[in-house]
Amino acid sequence: MTPLFSSAGTRRIATLAVVIFAADQLTKLAVLRWLGVTEERQVVEGFFKFVHWQNTGAAFSMFRQNNNVLGIISAIALVALWVFRRHFEAHRPLGQLALGLLFGGITGNLLDRLLPTRHHVIDFLYFHLHPRGGGEIGFPAFNIADMAITGGVGLLMLLSLRPEAEAPAANSGAAATEGR
Repeated sequence: MTPLFSSAGTRRIATLAVVIFAADQLTKLAVLRWLGVTEERQVVEGFFKFVHWQNTGAAFSMFRQNNNVLGIISAIALVALWVFRRHFEAHRPLGQLALGLLFGGITGNLLDRLLPTRHHVIDFLYFHLHPRGGGEIGFPAFNIADMAITGGVGLLMLLSLRPEAEAPAANSGAAATEGR
């Protein structure tokens, strides 16, 4: 039986995932400590503020009040990514970067959904504008895990457009044959 993190690529993925997970959870702990629920702190007037919003839905707060279902989907996604990771690792190092971002981000938000003290994802970064007509137009609040997931999915989409990487053994065998 091979060890869980037997390859250097898998260790790189795991290291990045742990860094993303830690950054996500530390920033959420800071929000819990310094902001009350629904409290906001203006950072750049008319553009950016820290908020403490509870999200029981998915991206853009779609599917609100479906925390348990979204937790199950997240767990299934983690398992599927682990099982099929070799397909994306073929695109080293971008595939490893994408997988590390996804594992760290999904795990960070999944922990929020599972913790009995939360049962929701904590979103805290909020960008907005105030057009001349009044009101506030904002991008949905998000967190470090959301940024990692978005970046990881974007990279995987870009990688899926590239042709499959050839196996190193195939390349060296072809070169040896051509040299004869």
